[in-house]
Amino acid sequence: MSNDEPAREPIQEDARIDALEKRLEAAQQREEERNRPQASGADANYRSGNRVLADLLGGLLGGSVIGYAIGYFTGTNPWGLLVGLFLGIVVAFRNIIRAANVRPDNQP
Repeated sequence: MSNDEPAREPIQEDARIDALEKRLEAAQQREEERNRPQASGADANYRSGNRVLADLLGGLLGGSVIGYAIGYFTGTNPWGLLVGLFLGIVVAFRNIIRAANVRPDNQP
């Protein structure tokens, strides 16, 4: 009985299966490429947000320190501090508006 030939021939490789495997592999590669995280946009937004925060804090702190120093040496302390703080806020907002008007692809 073991010497008998099998009733069916083994199935040969089918060209349709090979083509299907190639298409499936190509689709998986496209899906992996599509789902790959895009870091450039997030990094640009993060840098922009940090720049705005630095401008605000720098304008407020710098203006208040310089205004306090001018007020201390001239003897007009509360007014020197207020004028310096106001000028620091104006400079900070001017820098933020200038940064907002620049296109993201032109930033360094």
